[in-house]
Amino acid sequence: HLCNLKCRHCPFWKKEKLSFSFLQAKNSLKALYDLGVRLVIIEGGEPFLWKDNSYDIRDVVAEAKKLFFSVGITTNGTLSLEANSDIIWVSIDGLKKTHDLLRGESFDRIMANIKRSTHPKIYAHTTINKMNQGEIAEMVKFLSPKVKGLTFQFHYPYSGEADDLVLTFEERKIVLDELIKLKKDEFPIANSYACLQALKDNKWRCHSWMIASVEPDGKLTQGCYIKGRGEVSCKKCGFSAHTEISLAYSGVIESIKAGKKILLSSRRLVHA
Repeated sequence: HLCNLKCRHCPFWKKEKLSFSFLQAKNSLKALYDLGVRLVIIEGGEPFLWKDNSYDIRDVVAEAKKLFFSVGITTNGTLSLEANSDIIWVSIDGLKKTHDLLRGESFDRIMANIKRSTHPKIYAHTTINKMNQGEIAEMVKFLSPKVKGLTFQFHYPYSGEADDLVLTFEERKIVLDELIKLKKDEFPIANSYACLQALKDNKWRCHSWMIASVEPDGKLTQGCYIKGRGEVSCKKCGFSAHTEISLAYSGVIESIKAGKKILLSSRRLVHA
């Protein structure tokens, strides 16, 4: 949970900072693989801050690549984005003023790091909330030339955290219709149409057993991302990755194609 930002909508930076050794990381990756996991996303806190003596996050990624067909990193983008992962998601939660209000003054640094990075697959990831809902279209147009693609989810109130940021379903629908239109206009929105439609009312069937997480204390949890991290409310869910994965498992072709495009790297395709 070590992080260099204190985002308004995130509960994790407030948690106890536990050390996690390289050996623990290797063991956790193996435990995930043994459970049936075949792709892994490394999150934080801020993953690029992690170190164990001479080891850093690149060493963890290298170990993960031995097991998983796709390895990603989710980062706040304030540090160098040179990484050996197949994909990097950079959290960007608004245009400069809004982003900096939500996450602390970091927008300009993030944009500079994206521009400098040679990584071929950087995606912007946005959590939509009350503060940024009105500028999503402008954000898409601003970010599209700078990144490989964009993914969106909705703010979730972890145990009441930042409840004032949660959108109503009426507000969700307005934003989702806007994203659908932008996607039709060929902006690189990676969420499938099926996913964007499903998030309007949250009546999609969740296959939460497909997801597993490892906490900083090494505890492995199978099931909903919120499990063990906050109060689980399926009605309030805005985690589009859960939506996309569940739709793909249910045989929705759009979601299968979206996952393939985002997660299958040239590294894996070449060696397939």
